[in-house]
Amino acid sequence: MPGWVWAVIAVAVAVVLAAIVWQAIEARRSRGLKRRFGAEYGRTVEGAGSRRKAEADLAARAERRDSLDIRPLDPAARAHYKGEWQRIQARFVDDPEGAVAEADVLIQTVMSERGYPMDDFDQRAADISVDHHEVVQNYREGHRLARSGAIGDGNTEHLRRAMRHYRALFNELVEDSADAPLDRDRSSAGAEAPVGER
Repeated sequence: MPGWVWAVIAVAVAVVLAAIVWQAIEARRSRGLKRRFGAEYGRTVEGAGSRRKAEADLAARAERRDSLDIRPLDPAARAHYKGEWQRIQARFVDDPEGAVAEADVLIQTVMSERGYPMDDFDQRAADISVDHHEVVQNYREGHRLARSGAIGDGNTEHLRRAMRHYRALFNELVEDSADAPLDRDRSSAGAEAPVGER
């Protein structure tokens, strides 16, 4: 066989191998993002209209989050915020709209103390989705219901649901387990995290 035929075969084999490697890398990246973001992965894919756009968005969120200095709350701050939450919940009976507004401010305060930037709501939700993908949808729904209540489109039931959604995120932010290293932090430090631990 002439040498040029061998060259064409070698190039074809290299292209096929490169395509296989690229697909394996993409599949691994997708699995990693699905694991890291849980249900948020599916919600983002659905909203973006394409898996590639959604994965780029999620990867950018993860990169931004990894550049932040997210800190645990000290025990005194944790106790203070839990007491504030109890006070706000008690206020709900007499002033649902005021209690929901205070709950929103308290969540932002806790997020800020933990090190999350206080950009606009969408950016806060994106930042929180990286570490707290189980409850970020609660944050979005609570915010939506609180806004509709603030402009007069809501009712007490909507505000009650907003408080319940906010409470899910609040609990996640202030619980002791929120300060434990996340799986990815453990693995980057060289320790293996048990499957399913968070």
